Amino acid sequence: MSHHQTLEEIQDFKGKYPRQIWYLFFSEMWERFSFYGMRGMLTYFMINQLLMEDKTANLQYGATQAFVYAFTFIGGLFADKILGFRKSLFWGGLLMITGSIILAVDPHQFFFLGISFNIIGTGFFKPNISTMVGALYKDGDARRDAGFSLFYSGINIGALLGGYFCISIGKGTMLTSMVPEGATWNVAFGLVAVVMTISLLTFVYTRNTMATIGLSPLRDASKPGNSIQASKRWYEYAVYAGGLISIPIIMKMVANPVYVDWFMYIVGPAALLWLFYEMTKHSGAEVRRLFAALLFIVFSVIFWAIFEQAGGSLTIFAANNLDNELLGFIKLDPNGVNNAANSLFVIFFAPVIGLIWIALAKKKKEPNTIVKFGLGFLFLGLAFYIFFGTRFFATMEGIASLDVFTLAYFVVTLGELCLSPIGLSAMTKLSPARLQGLMMGMWFLASAYGQYVAGLFGASIAGDVTTASNYDKLMIYTQGYKDMAIYAVIAGVILIIVAPFVRKRLMGHVH
Repeated sequence: MSHHQTLEEIQDFKGKYPRQIWYLFFSEMWERFSFYGMRGMLTYFMINQLLMEDKTANLQYGATQAFVYAFTFIGGLFADKILGFRKSLFWGGLLMITGSIILAVDPHQFFFLGISFNIIGTGFFKPNISTMVGALYKDGDARRDAGFSLFYSGINIGALLGGYFCISIGKGTMLTSMVPEGATWNVAFGLVAVVMTISLLTFVYTRNTMATIGLSPLRDASKPGNSIQASKRWYEYAVYAGGLISIPIIMKMVANPVYVDWFMYIVGPAALLWLFYEMTKHSGAEVRRLFAALLFIVFSVIFWAIFEQAGGSLTIFAANNLDNELLGFIKLDPNGVNNAANSLFVIFFAPVIGLIWIALAKKKKEPNTIVKFGLGFLFLGLAFYIFFGTRFFATMEGIASLDVFTLAYFVVTLGELCLSPIGLSAMTKLSPARLQGLMMGMWFLASAYGQYVAGLFGASIAGDVTTASNYDKLMIYTQGYKDMAIYAVIAGVILIIVAPFVRKRLMGHVH
């Protein structure tokens, strides 16, 4: 393994993918096992172990996930200005491991403390590894979208494994002969800690192959390595201290969704003001491209608000209203399928779609980024119409077909692959180099607002089911999915209509 490639040599790679993308692929894969394993357990654990009502659990889920993604914006900002991507990744990984160990010790007593460590840790880890992927490519390299699609498949291998194994172990439907009945949740959260440790070790072992990618902007160039200038080292220490000090504050806020409302009212406008200030330092063409990036960010809020029913209302729907047979003979935990089906489809189809984009680009027929976004919404709308359609395959006891439910996730996947990896790529293409961490953070901040709205959507459905029969719950939830399908289709049509204007007036040479 060579440790001495320059950045130019890395970016001049031959073939479809740079060698370094595989190292980031595996580190992100194991981190996403941890993240999606945790995400898949939250709502079910809160309802069945912490005994929250459905509406409260939906709001709590939205609040928790909103904080997770909001802190990716803050983590991206600190990486840009002080730590660099590498130190941010390492610090974030340590915090996530600590939080998962706390949950493994006693998830009932220390639930919000462990979650708070994971929130801060994910904020430092998640946006910066995606930015490092973008740095492997030169501006204008047509292989970038394919690279992000491959990277996205790595995310989903981790999400598939973590999403199915963790909830199934926690519920006691998997490894029952090996895990004592009273320790299932401890083992499930402990598995998250072990796998996150593998992710961090993978990154530490391979980081020296990245040339100057991810080094601190305050690095002392006269010394080898990634040490910050002595006069500014206290900046680094202040970031670490601030992360630790914020944990009890986040713990208090995440335990009460009312605080989340105030946080979301403040952090979004503040982030926009900061971005507008940074825009004053850039040329007109760069500012127009940043406004194009903002358009994608705004629409992504709508996408994630609908998509992220997976961790909220669809978790409850899977637990109460689905059978456990796929294709008539495969017995599966329906909550495991809810958490893992999307990821399984991404694993198979992300590389394929990435190669389709490359082939279309060679023929000069590749849809531009905003049209891909629009297609993503149309597929999302169709998927939620299929979720609505599960009511037509249900028994009088309100138990619907796992097959139809899984088909909906296949269509969800097609929409996600037209939007999410393309959005990650767009943030790196449309942003000036000095703002790439900030804009990647803005992209994940949009996910925070999407998660927040997803919780509100889910709670608005669950608010009507307190005294309903299981069949009536099926009808109520599926009607809510029909409404969301309509919102998605409208958004997709709008994006496709405005695509020529945005492409010509704002995006410039960026495709």
